[in-house]
Amino acid sequence: MNPALIHTALAFWRTRRLTRSLRTREDVLRWREKSLQGFLARKAPRVPFYAGKVGARLEDLPIVDKALVQANFERLNRAGVTLAEARAALDAGQDRVRGLVVGQSTGTSGNRGVFVITEAERFTWLGVILAKALPDILSKRHKVALALPTFSRLYASAGDTSRLQLRFFDLALGLDAWRADIAAWAPDTIVAPPKILRALAETTNMRPANVFSGAEVLDPIDRSLIEARFGARVREIYMATEGLFGVGCAEGVLHLAEDVVAFEWEAAPGSDLKSPLVTDFTRSTQIVARYRMNDLLRLSDEPCACGSPLQVVAAIEGRQDDVFRLHGASHSLVLVTPDVIRNAIVDADRRILDFRATQTAADRIELILPDGLPAEASNAAAAGVRRALTRLGATDIAIDLRSGIPPTTDRKLRRVRREWLG
Repeated sequence: MNPALIHTALAFWRTRRLTRSLRTREDVLRWREKSLQGFLARKAPRVPFYAGKVGARLEDLPIVDKALVQANFERLNRAGVTLAEARAALDAGQDRVRGLVVGQSTGTSGNRGVFVITEAERFTWLGVILAKALPDILSKRHKVALALPTFSRLYASAGDTSRLQLRFFDLALGLDAWRADIAAWAPDTIVAPPKILRALAETTNMRPANVFSGAEVLDPIDRSLIEARFGARVREIYMATEGLFGVGCAEGVLHLAEDVVAFEWEAAPGSDLKSPLVTDFTRSTQIVARYRMNDLLRLSDEPCACGSPLQVVAAIEGRQDDVFRLHGASHSLVLVTPDVIRNAIVDADRRILDFRATQTAADRIELILPDGLPAEASNAAAAGVRRALTRLGATDIAIDLRSGIPPTTDRKLRRVRREWLG
């Protein structure tokens, strides 16, 4: 058997076995501690950055972020591959450096993250995500459409099996370049950012059985429209350069991948949202330990109807970078998380199905709404934002109301965004 398929199959079965054996939160926590012990004793100390840390507790390791990882890239992977080497290979159209697979995130906002892994790790990741997203793949054939900004040999290899047909549709070409093609191919499974899922739902007659949203925040206004048009639940895939962090279950509820990643939590100031520190205890080539993510999550203690004890995420609300920093009374600083702005707008009038809200100055927000929206709906949205800000202590904030939402197919959709850097 192909070695790649062996690694994929082993990871698939291991993940499915864990799904059956992790029945309670206590089971999950015991698995977390056991996995971390092995990671801290055998994997992390093998890279120079964590040399001498054998036997350390997770809390003894430093918290790292993107800037620190990039500055210490060669000290965080076992082969000593430098960031310059990895980027040079990518720029040359290669996906190998010193015998390792090199790749980068598919995100189109900001500086792309870079990673190095072994072939075995690459196909282990594939097995895990297949087990979580398409657990019936051994009994049912699937046609999977991936609408992503970049293609990876990982996806090509995934499509080299009798159980899985896979096609890639390049977001960089624009939706119009392949809209008819994807509709004619009629995949049963689609993986795409929510803005693409929404566009396909609105402009085609496709009826996929499995719909996965990734790479962007899935807003409720998009979810409801996509589900109504496609007739299928939208399931989120939460992942980044740093690993696979969660997959939605058959109920459409996002569960964290606590069977492969350990999560710690930092509170977001002024809200009940949390940001994760992630430790991927399955990786051994490039170590990801206590990495501070930029995401803002709303966790839930409510049990899921699917029965999984893995932590439920009620919503991924946005990014730390997009928390509004507004002037309040007596020169105070008022922090407003993206969910507050989003809810104030969409709750103002049910006819509001899209918007853009951008902080452009310490005391100014630009609110863009669709062309043709009635004036009373636009005014209600602006008034809703003002009320929400006043409740939080941000007064005298100017709201520049405009119409005509610009296209966003060339970058990640962020409906709530902070441009002001003060």
